[in-house]
Amino acid sequence: MIHSMTGFAVQKRDLGHVSLHLELRSVNSRYLDLFFRMGDDLRACEPAIRELMTARLSRGKVECRLNLQSTGAGSAELALNSTLLTQLAAAQETVLAKVPACARLTVGEILRWPGMLADDGLDFEQLLPEISALAREALDDLVASRRREGEKLAAMITERIERMRALVVEVQPRVPAIVAEHQEKLAARLRDAAAALDEDRIRQEVALYAQRIDVAEELSRLNTHLDEVERILKSGGSAGKRLDFLMQELNREANTLGSKSAATDVSGVAMELKVLIEQMREQVQNVE
Repeated sequence: MIHSMTGFAVQKRDLGHVSLHLELRSVNSRYLDLFFRMGDDLRACEPAIRELMTARLSRGKVECRLNLQSTGAGSAELALNSTLLTQLAAAQETVLAKVPACARLTVGEILRWPGMLADDGLDFEQLLPEISALAREALDDLVASRRREGEKLAAMITERIERMRALVVEVQPRVPAIVAEHQEKLAARLRDAAAALDEDRIRQEVALYAQRIDVAEELSRLNTHLDEVERILKSGGSAGKRLDFLMQELNREANTLGSKSAATDVSGVAMELKVLIEQMREQVQNVE
């Protein structure tokens, strides 16, 4: 079954005193465009998530939001880095010995010193496997969401195909009669307008006109293109670009049918075909 490019997925994972929150949003796009929104402390995991996405998705604009939040579970204790504190105190005494006029460090400055307060949170090496597992689960949900949307698109397109086939079946038996009728009218006009023309010349002109208004070939190609659309819908996979091309071909045949039409009812069918093709084309833009 075909997949839509529209989908949504969200996954959470509790890691004790912190929790991971991953959200994926997908809309249609000509290519695969990935956008990441995450804090600098999580930015290092972007390549791993990007690799997972490119392996599962082929088209669509996908936004990934990853957050690390504190759950408040457990009691966090304030712990100083005693080794760093000792080194900082020794460095301060060395500086003061050489430059007595320098001000001493304040408590606030010492506490804000990089690495002074011990971090009891998970480090990146611990987080990466959890983030990768969370991303796989979210991608499973996103793909399932896009598949469900694809099933709806396929049903809508199939409904339009059935209507187009009914219109072609309606027109096909009328084509020989329409051509014969207009051949007869044209022959009569030629005889009235140019009495000097012989019957062979009249027959030649009538035959050429009949070729110009005969739409049997266009109707046959319409059926062929509809067969291919149905085959692609059933085979699934990355079908958006192929379906978009077929919509262009269907529209070309409908335009030709309308321009060659010599009967009002056939012109009306051509217009309805174009409306149905446009409805399908709009939905095809969402197919992966």
